[in-house]
Amino acid sequence: MEKKQFDALLPLIVAAVVQKIIDRQQISQDDAIQKLYQSQLYTLLDDESTKVWYYSAEKLYSLFDEELQSGSLKLPDC
Repeated sequence: MEKKQFDALLPLIVAAVVQKIIDRQQISQDDAIQKLYQSQLYTLLDDESTKVWYYSAEKLYSLFDEELQSGSLKLPDC
């Protein structure tokens, strides 16, 4: 994927995951954004070459929640 395309897509993915964090953890948008941006998941999501952005918002939230609970991120085997 070209950088321009990825740069246009990433905010849409982030917004969907942030909304799931807000809904499920009952926290503010600012807190949800901060938590996501501080996660390992976001580091991988921000790197197009990892292809983490292929996952659905639901799967990304699940990975985010697992990371919060366990302190580490484990991606599914592909």
